[in-house]
Amino acid sequence: MEDMVESLFDSLKKTYQGKKVFLTGHTGFKGSWMLKTLTLLGAEVKGYALVPQTKDDLFYLIDGETICDSIIADLRDKKRLEKELVSFQPDFVFHLAAQPLVRLSYEIPAETFEVNVVGTANVLDAVNLLEKPCSVVLITTDKVYHNNEWIYPYRENDRLGGYDPYSASKACAELVIDSYRNSFFNIKNYDKHLKGIAVARAGNVIGGGDWSKDRLIPDIAKAFAAEKPVVIRNPQSVRPWQHVLEPVIGYLILGENLYSDPTKFSVAYNFGPQLSDALAVEEMLKLTIGSWGRGEYIVEQVEGQPHEAGLLKLDISKAIVELEWYPKMNAKQAVSLTMDWYREYFEGNKIKEFTELQIKSFLQ
Repeated sequence: MEDMVESLFDSLKKTYQGKKVFLTGHTGFKGSWMLKTLTLLGAEVKGYALVPQTKDDLFYLIDGETICDSIIADLRDKKRLEKELVSFQPDFVFHLAAQPLVRLSYEIPAETFEVNVVGTANVLDAVNLLEKPCSVVLITTDKVYHNNEWIYPYRENDRLGGYDPYSASKACAELVIDSYRNSFFNIKNYDKHLKGIAVARAGNVIGGGDWSKDRLIPDIAKAFAAEKPVVIRNPQSVRPWQHVLEPVIGYLILGENLYSDPTKFSVAYNFGPQLSDALAVEEMLKLTIGSWGRGEYIVEQVEGQPHEAGLLKLDISKAIVELEWYPKMNAKQAVSLTMDWYREYFEGNKIKEFTELQIKSFLQ
């Protein structure tokens, strides 16, 4: 009789079923995918985030308000954050809440630093008040690295930095995390504080339900549905594209390992695609046209645009070796899964069920 291979779903369910998970940013794009996945795994989730921007946000499409205890509040409200987290007594904390947009950070730089840096410190202060074991995964970004725009992929021990306010704020957040890990959650004193503190850095994610301004895939989907050409700014910019479920499951696998061995896994990990899938914007656009079946685009060269990095790649070998996590899809498959979601949405089909189906299929 052949040995039964345990699915990723069953493996993660063993860790998260019945556990309390405090999830910041649960109303956002990535946070909504995380929320839905956690509830499918049987976790009890309490979310803490700002109100979604539109009725089309994925959080509403998956009936997010009914599947978790949803707290609509600001990360900068330190007392409220501490009250909500400590009263919940979580087993896990996943910190996704952020001001996540590079171009917007040029418009609201101080607020970007407040949310991303001080907000992270507020989360860690709240965790420090817990008198029980807790596994904490703090999500930053691939843009924390000092970007030399070289061809080499960045490793977790490379220099941090940031040109734009968003990237710099996330690098600052990493300094905050490192300081708290040394000062309050040092692995040498684990028996006293009982907290595992890990960092996850992910690249550009795509997937259904992203409606953010100035994001490539949402702009493409809306243009294709309206039968209009897509306007792109930086056709040759190279990014580590991946479907949103890749890092979401990576975060959960990191949490799983942190739960079992907090002193070993209280470090940073990159989550990105294989290097062959670090593609230019124009290449990604051609894949979406192939998946959708039609579409046109135009390149718009506008003077005086805010600086955006032209080349960025991640080395994911550490996550592969230590966490046994690896990308399940290539860029073409990620684009296909994403465009399938938008097609279902624009055709008016049952998107909640379709989202759940995509998660379950991915976890097989």
